[in-house]
Amino acid sequence: MTDSITEEKASVGPDEALRNAQATTGAKRSYQAHFRVWRGDAEGGELVDYTVEVNEGEVVLDIIHRLQSTQAGDLAVRWNCKAGKCGSCSAEINGRPRLLCMTRMSTFGPDDVITVTPLRAFPVMKDLVTDVSYNYTKAQEVPAFAPPPGLKPGEYRMAQVDVERSQEFRKCIECFLCQNVCHVVRDHEDNKEVYAGPRFLMRIAELDMHPLDALDRQHVAQDEHGLGMCNITKCCTEVCPEHIKITDNALIPLKERVADRKFDPLVRLGNIIRRRPN
Repeated sequence: MTDSITEEKASVGPDEALRNAQATTGAKRSYQAHFRVWRGDAEGGELVDYTVEVNEGEVVLDIIHRLQSTQAGDLAVRWNCKAGKCGSCSAEINGRPRLLCMTRMSTFGPDDVITVTPLRAFPVMKDLVTDVSYNYTKAQEVPAFAPPPGLKPGEYRMAQVDVERSQEFRKCIECFLCQNVCHVVRDHEDNKEVYAGPRFLMRIAELDMHPLDALDRQHVAQDEHGLGMCNITKCCTEVCPEHIKITDNALIPLKERVADRKFDPLVRLGNIIRRRPN
């Protein structure tokens, strides 16, 4: 009896064994999903319907790649690491700004229609690829860290609490989802010239918190980067894939420091006294 059972197990091939294991564990099989993908360029475009295979464990970027290889070889999409760390594959999925590589297909049902469109706040170049050069322009406008004169690299000394306070902001992968969802940028094209957006206001806040930074970041944030235009709706925090609390930990504290400096009567009195000639 033992020998016959052993022979029966040995006769089962690897493919059949895999199918048996899937049947035993109740693993999901592949299915055909309905995708609507925006196709076009700066001149215009439209949503195109596709029916495409979806397998267990896949993300939306996998499906976009399958479309490229099987049905739409000229479909343009920006991506790099496929690990949620480069921020390249930003798009809007069913109207919500997300990373294609971090949006699992398991969050949708087999009968759901999945719509993929480019980021709305930035000009379309082709299909899902947008021109995000606005963000790099704003990045260049933020002055770099400026240590006190005479302090050389290697001589910086900070308390651990100051290190931890701004460490959260360094997790930013610059996917620009926060920039895209911010209505000050998204709904008002003419604001882009005077408004840095949450990503770069967060950078200014990080530098303003740095105990060794010697520049006046508060003045820059208010007068040159449009801090007052932010009305703290927290939409930037909601879409951040790194779960950075942009509004609560960066923008609101920066606004408070600017308000204290500008409107607090004791601070204003102190500034007046310091400006008096000897």
